[in-house]
Amino acid sequence: MIEQSLTVRDAIIQRRSIKAFNGQPVERELLLSIMEDSFWAANHQLREPWRFVIACGKENSELHELLREFALPKWRELSEDDLEKQMKKFTNPGGYIFVIVPEDPRQKERLEDFGAASMLIQNIQLLAWDRGIGSCWKTPAFLDNPKFREALGVQQGERIISMLQVGYFDEMPKPKPRKSVEQLVTIFGE
Repeated sequence: MIEQSLTVRDAIIQRRSIKAFNGQPVERELLLSIMEDSFWAANHQLREPWRFVIACGKENSELHELLREFALPKWRELSEDDLEKQMKKFTNPGGYIFVIVPEDPRQKERLEDFGAASMLIQNIQLLAWDRGIGSCWKTPAFLDNPKFREALGVQQGERIISMLQVGYFDEMPKPKPRKSVEQLVTIFGE
């Protein structure tokens, strides 16, 4: 039996943000393949204003320790069971992609770069979904913590805009209602 890919429309409409990952690791080669295809995102003047730090497989353990330090600063005060419960949201994803963009001092370019990187993230999410991999775009405050930035090798003049969790899941979330086109679109001149 030949497995068919989703149509673009199906991928857009069916994709959900996954928060309950099942802990199955995502293979590095598959993640890199998805990312490479995502690089076709539109970006002004082909600046390709992004770079990435990824963790999947063996790097996840070290990343989990780092996330524990920054996401749960009082983790030492928790019981072992409570710590394990709170860490599941960080240990269950099968991989991580941190998306880093330059902070161009020119506002127009900075906004264009953020828009382009956002399209690239959407590409990753849709391409991953097509392969049965869920994702969730997270922006926790600790992404701007100087020590966290240093641990990821983020340079002066760069910003982490996404901690993209990726992984396999057992249950698909139900869709949430969206506003209709009539609620959001004004026809020029009317």
